[in-house]
Amino acid sequence: MIAKIRVRNVLVPVVAVTMAAALASCSTKTETAAPAASGSAGATSASSGAASGPLTLKNGSAIKVALVPGGAHPYFQPWKTGGEKAKADFGLGGMTFNETGEWDQAKQNNILNSLAAQGYNAFGIFGVSPTDINTTFADLKGKGFAVVSLASCPAGDVNKADFCLSTDVGLAAEKAAKAAIEAMGGKGTLVHLTGNNVDSNTQRRIKGVEKAVAATNGAVTLLAPVTDIDKDLQTAQKAVADLLAAQGSKITGIVTTAYNPAVAAAEGVTKAKLPIKVVAIDDDKTILEAIKTGGVAATVAQNPAGQAYVGSWVLALLGSKQCTMKEPGKILDSGSFVVTKANVDTYDAERQAESEKIKNAFATEYLSCS
Repeated sequence: MIAKIRVRNVLVPVVAVTMAAALASCSTKTETAAPAASGSAGATSASSGAASGPLTLKNGSAIKVALVPGGAHPYFQPWKTGGEKAKADFGLGGMTFNETGEWDQAKQNNILNSLAAQGYNAFGIFGVSPTDINTTFADLKGKGFAVVSLASCPAGDVNKADFCLSTDVGLAAEKAAKAAIEAMGGKGTLVHLTGNNVDSNTQRRIKGVEKAVAATNGAVTLLAPVTDIDKDLQTAQKAVADLLAAQGSKITGIVTTAYNPAVAAAEGVTKAKLPIKVVAIDDDKTILEAIKTGGVAATVAQNPAGQAYVGSWVLALLGSKQCTMKEPGKILDSGSFVVTKANVDTYDAERQAESEKIKNAFATEYLSCS
């Protein structure tokens, strides 16, 4: 969903691009973080603002963080809880979440300027336009603000934010396809439902699914991907209904790599009472309940709360001038997690551990601190 979930770009047609991006965030390369620290992510001393691990934020009281997605979307709701936890744990001077950009880059820029005028001095941004957002990042950096690109990275090879923390969407899609193939018993016909076809992240997801299918050496047949169906739930529901009516008897598995198609596929297959194995994306309550009851074989959860939590901590370290990035513009994978009936009640612990691992990697590898 989530134009470059690098995405998520404007509202109708842009919204289609946008939403496709929001669900699946971007990353052009994957970094390997340092060994995981013990304990849950964010286990810190709230009274002192100290961070767990080898690096403590000395003083975050002057840092006011603004988390600004391109517009409203379910994917971003955990940013609010992650941001508020960061404020409490690290003693930040302020925290706000603003999703009123309406998937319009000009409107998002106006919001960012308004927040800066209100005293916010550190920004976590999901840019509406992946091709234009670097201009926004450069403008904010030029004013002395700390900036992170969250859940989506700029198009191309240049990131003018301090760093980008986002899902490696190709890897997440490959994981989802492998889970679907396993649920199918390693053979049969698989179809991929996803977002906006022109979105570079959609193309990464398509390649990730193709990679997993290629590894079966012909045991699994992949139908042409069904794209451009993540604009809203109604669009996805119609696409799923049409697909099942036309080819439902031939399909063994469905892998979805965008939010609305995931929900629609889970509902549609259950309603049609077809023996199709469905693998979804993200952890919408509908999806998790369907995993528990067997209607969905698995899902691949992302880490939006961890993006906001770790991102806010690093923003405070950068904004307070305690630290600088050793490699400005670095791109990092925020993690993706296969959820099945076996771990549906416990997978969040794995996600929290990954957030702590990323946090530790910043402390030990990616930052230079005084």
